[in-house]
Amino acid sequence: MNTTAYQVRVTGELNDGVTRESAVDAFSKLFKVATETAENIFSKAPVVVKKGIDQPTADKIHKALNNIGVQNTVELAESAQSVQSQTPAENDSASTVERAIEKSANKPPVSRNEPMNLKQEPSGSVEEDQPGFKFKVEGRPDYAFLTVNIPANKTLRVEASAMATMDTNLVMKTKAKGGLGRLLTSESIFINEFTAQNGPGEIGIAPASPGDLAHVYLKGETVFLQNSAFVASDLNVQVETKWQGLTKGFFSGESLFLIRCSGDGDLWFNTYGGMIMLDVDGDYVVDTGNIVAFTEGLDYSITKVGGYKSLFFSGEGFVCRFSGKGKVWIQTRSVQAFTSWMYPFRPVEKKN
Repeated sequence: MNTTAYQVRVTGELNDGVTRESAVDAFSKLFKVATETAENIFSKAPVVVKKGIDQPTADKIHKALNNIGVQNTVELAESAQSVQSQTPAENDSASTVERAIEKSANKPPVSRNEPMNLKQEPSGSVEEDQPGFKFKVEGRPDYAFLTVNIPANKTLRVEASAMATMDTNLVMKTKAKGGLGRLLTSESIFINEFTAQNGPGEIGIAPASPGDLAHVYLKGETVFLQNSAFVASDLNVQVETKWQGLTKGFFSGESLFLIRCSGDGDLWFNTYGGMIMLDVDGDYVVDTGNIVAFTEGLDYSITKVGGYKSLFFSGEGFVCRFSGKGKVWIQTRSVQAFTSWMYPFRPVEKKN
């Protein structure tokens, strides 16, 4: 039985507000082809990028291209003679893009019901197969350095003073977060927003403390961070300070505030030292100086280790007791423990 074959043709026209540069960049990234190949396709437009396919597949490719602002048409497939009349270069370019587009169009959509993406890649790897910003982390686990590609007209929220390098087309704005938090904690709550104008741009981010860096992609979830752990996030992630309460704050020796991150999008946070992610189901105890982050749904309370004698003579103090089910990120070193270790080696003026 004969079935009708279709083809998809890129017209060369772009949606309003989409530049040629950003369209080529999005095309090459979305379909994982070289920028030169994508530019070659656009320069030859109108050009067929997929042929001999059924209508459902053609519709998927049509939608994928529309999503990045590239106008295209779905047509009845050309005759074999017409297809053969194309030059070898056109056929090679189209075949390369055909394979890439088909792979991307058939990729299942991300579901909001899926758990947040918690996979950590080796140092220097680029996160290609997940939603959100494309990025890579180098220098881990000792001195993690984050590089993020910001698409045209998109904005990335970054910890104040963490920007190390950036393209010249990125525009920075400084905004305050937390309101009352700054009055009570005397800590910086300023966050910079970097927007890519007139095309995509790249930014390099260096957290203040030496250590590792983690990434999660939130899909409606909430993660609480200790007050110095925030590094960067999507604008769709709501970042706000959360009151711990006087008892929890004073007795933990930490800030009275946590950073509450919720919504949809990328979130990066860092540690002092290495980072370990733990799955908690029930009760679990972590020293307050080793907590980096934890997911919503975990309740916590601050308690002391042993009695007051242990508090003053054992070197152990207050701990956080988690209960419930969720994830906790801990750091392998504590700033307070390190400063205590360094204290005997401090320069001291000798008395005559």
